[in-house]
Amino acid sequence: MRNKRLIGPAWLRWVLFNMGAVCMGAVIAVLVQWVISDTLPAVRWWAEHYPGQMVMTVLIYAAPVYILGALTGRLWLSGLLTGAVGLVLALVDYFKTAINGMPLELADFGLAAKAGNVAGLAGNLTPPEDFWLACAALLVCVLVLLLARRLTAIEGRGQFLSFGFSLALAAVLCSTSGTGALAELLGVDFYTRIDTAENHSTNGLTLSLWRDRFLQGKTPPEGYCQDYMEQVLARIDEILGPAEDMEVKPNIIMILSESFYDLNRLPGIEYERDPLENFHALEQESISGTFHSHYLGYGTGYIEMSMLYGINGLDLPPGSNICFLDNEVYERFDALAEQYTKSGDYQAEMLHGFDNSLYNRTVTYPMLGFEELLFSEDVQNLGFEWEGGVYGGYYLKDSYLFRGMLDQMEKINAKGQRAFLYGITMENHQPFDAKKFDYVCQIGVECGQLGRDDMFIVKTLLEGITQADQALGELTDLLRESEEPTVVVFFGDHRPNLFMIDGETVYTKLGLCPENNTIHWTEEEINDLYSTDYLIWANDAALLQGKAGTRQESSVTALGPQLLELTCGQVSRYWGLLEKTSQVCLTDTDQYFVDGKGRPSFSREAAGLSPEAEELLDLRDAVVYDALYGKQYITQDMNQPAGTR
Repeated sequence: MRNKRLIGPAWLRWVLFNMGAVCMGAVIAVLVQWVISDTLPAVRWWAEHYPGQMVMTVLIYAAPVYILGALTGRLWLSGLLTGAVGLVLALVDYFKTAINGMPLELADFGLAAKAGNVAGLAGNLTPPEDFWLACAALLVCVLVLLLARRLTAIEGRGQFLSFGFSLALAAVLCSTSGTGALAELLGVDFYTRIDTAENHSTNGLTLSLWRDRFLQGKTPPEGYCQDYMEQVLARIDEILGPAEDMEVKPNIIMILSESFYDLNRLPGIEYERDPLENFHALEQESISGTFHSHYLGYGTGYIEMSMLYGINGLDLPPGSNICFLDNEVYERFDALAEQYTKSGDYQAEMLHGFDNSLYNRTVTYPMLGFEELLFSEDVQNLGFEWEGGVYGGYYLKDSYLFRGMLDQMEKINAKGQRAFLYGITMENHQPFDAKKFDYVCQIGVECGQLGRDDMFIVKTLLEGITQADQALGELTDLLRESEEPTVVVFFGDHRPNLFMIDGETVYTKLGLCPENNTIHWTEEEINDLYSTDYLIWANDAALLQGKAGTRQESSVTALGPQLLELTCGQVSRYWGLLEKTSQVCLTDTDQYFVDGKGRPSFSREAAGLSPEAEELLDLRDAVVYDALYGKQYITQDMNQPAGTR
């Protein structure tokens, strides 16, 4: 007997149920795009210009509404749950863009379990008004479905058919062939890898993430097989030639200084005195220059992994998080630290000014050759002499961390070994609120383009960088007194986001870029703002091989090979090849390309490289493909010096 609480014939309710699922999918698609686009007219513009993308986004949200509705018999509940997930995703995307000007990527989900930690480090993040309006609109639509539940209720065969159809739709969307065929039918490019900002702008948040899920990584070299890779190996040996070991084996101190860069690169700001007086003085004794980063405002852990392992995001499938790969991947190549430690002459340790909660460091660093990992609490338990406070702002003082590094170096040297120490500072980490240093700023600063409250933010950054510079000066002064030969590599990982009171960044306020979102930036603007400064200094000038006082462009993937060339003669083929490729390519990411001279392009293809440069990059691509995707025909050989098997 038919349930008297139901209204209308079964076929009509079945039709209305299906229409309701699709309509709810469309509503969620619009609301999500509303949050990330700021205005409804912007959503309409996107839908009109990219109708295929809009249809696919609707189907992606309609599928779970359809499945859950058919399974539970409550279309309103499935719409509420799916809509809530979509809006939370949009809010995370909004916050991510607010932090560093880049939209949410699939790779960011590697840090999903630590979202609270990341938000805490970023400072106060407030949902925009459009988010709350979208939430209200979602609740209104859910209420309509709730009131119409007797018109859309399905049971028996109708429920079984709907559940089957919904699973079929999900199967199409979740399979590479199915979603590819649907994308082709709708005129959506589902196969070309494009940079994150363009992907987000063209395909919208949901489809950009969905698209990355199915994009493949590197394509195999033409003719890929064992014979081909043996030819690659022979050509690498021919290019590298034999290497001589170094007579002096110095201690190595690498320092990733959080958000450190030359503030004199900001136009329109005048300082009472040079905030980087130690850094600039040391440049006269160092190899120094522009450091091309891959990020702005965040990404420290990704920078560490690229620097220590030699690969970057473009080497991995879209959506891969370089800090959360399968463990065996980190064992394929010998890392930077292992170029020193494999001989037994060095001990590698990492010291961090914060805790161990982010970027999977406790898993990856031991696989990269580090024997000991010391985080904030561990450093404080080392027992070295120290007067004064330990914390600067919200984090461990840079000067305190550096003293801990020297303490560890002395202990390692006392055992008859050299130290390879990798330090990660935090004193200059965001948030840059005025309370961080109790409104103290050692250096007077003025800027006619920024208001009083904005200047408080600038002063906080200024104080953090000043203290980082002073800590560097103290470190090098102590090393001058040491008889142990030591090389210091000091670099800023990325510039800070530095958002002003009205939501604009200091970079937009000072005319360095047109807007926070990078989609409309020129390659020159990207290259400028995605760069900091570095130096390589030694307490014995002879360790720099006559290059003291010279300028040289470097980058995330070039600084390690640059250091090895100075201090480690017998390196593996892999790192020898990276040194050669860094001479023609400093940065190659989804977003931009920088050649060996620091000249930017939007892609490698647009850079106009010489045949010799192209050959080096092709060789590197072949080696990386073989190790990360292929049969590892020559991967073990790449971990040996040139000319050996």
